[in-house]
Amino acid sequence: MIRSLSGLLSLLLIASCQKQSDKANETTGVKMEMSVQKSSFGKTPEGKEVDLYTLADANGLKASVMTYGGILVSLEVPDRNGKLEDVVLGYDSLGAYVERNPYFGAIVGRYANRIAEGRFSLRGVQYRLAKNDGENHLHGGNKGFDKVLWNAESIKLDSAVGVKLSYLSKDGEEGYPGNLSCSVEYLLTNRNEFTVNYHATTDKPTVVSLTHHSYFNLAGQGNGDILGHELMVNAEKFTPVGKGLIPTGELKSVKGTPMDFMTATTIGAGIANVEGGYDHNYVLTGEGGSLKLAARVYEPSSGRVMEIFTTEPGIQFYSGNFLGDSMPGKSGKLYQKHGGFCLETQHFPDSPNKPNFPSVVLNPGEQYAHRTIHRFSAR
Repeated sequence: MIRSLSGLLSLLLIASCQKQSDKANETTGVKMEMSVQKSSFGKTPEGKEVDLYTLADANGLKASVMTYGGILVSLEVPDRNGKLEDVVLGYDSLGAYVERNPYFGAIVGRYANRIAEGRFSLRGVQYRLAKNDGENHLHGGNKGFDKVLWNAESIKLDSAVGVKLSYLSKDGEEGYPGNLSCSVEYLLTNRNEFTVNYHATTDKPTVVSLTHHSYFNLAGQGNGDILGHELMVNAEKFTPVGKGLIPTGELKSVKGTPMDFMTATTIGAGIANVEGGYDHNYVLTGEGGSLKLAARVYEPSSGRVMEIFTTEPGIQFYSGNFLGDSMPGKSGKLYQKHGGFCLETQHFPDSPNKPNFPSVVLNPGEQYAHRTIHRFSAR
């Protein structure tokens, strides 16, 4: 059984973009070659080689992904004048990612977001997880998927290039049951899209929810805060939180609250009325498992637009509340508070303990699969 879109449908949708890209290239008279290049990004403290895969589409979009943590190291996107700028926060060296990474650009799992009190029950068995966020479990524990070395292979299609990352999370790793075999595909398509496809299978009932954790600044990484970005989130409800940012279990209307981004609104407009800043899950409008528009972000000075489509039921909006001026980033830039935002497509936080939330249980014989597209343009 497949829990969302199949890989076949993903490839068909990618292929449908080819004609539009070809027409655009004919208009400009420029035909760029799509490419995947592999290089070294250093070695882990254990002496294991970390590879960097640099992807380029036919329109100038560029992305670099490393095998440590499946981290998106850079993503270069053109502005309204065609000028490329790296729009994701990060570091210049592997050592910085290993020593102090706040999930910059990483694959997050086995379970993205928080699980209350680091425990859940499944089929009458209680499982205990690491409490790495106060009294709660966050983003897979002390050594989640953001800190492991993934196997990698290049992907070359007619209308997309990318890298496929694979990892086997063994039974009992970080307290989770089952041997979880998972893969994540990063693709650049000829429609100026950065696409992430997730797949996983298990040999024992378990829980799983994976996501991608890039911090975006569409003005360019390190170029000020993101409070002037205009955000639209396609959600009429969100999951309010209590102590430790754990959802109460309620689905609450955004109407009349600072959580309302149904109409495009600057991120800074209501942030002062949200204790600690935004770090909340939104209940997306649309059928679960179907590809739908989740969010749109516009940055006025550059004209860059990012639209996010996903098959997931929720999206976590985080406004970079814990970033600070003491945090050096790429190219010697310092990241200030609210210097980047995250829009993490996901199942809801603490779903293993909230039976009214969409299920995150994966059984043997089933396939976990979801897809998220980041589509870029400028105006």
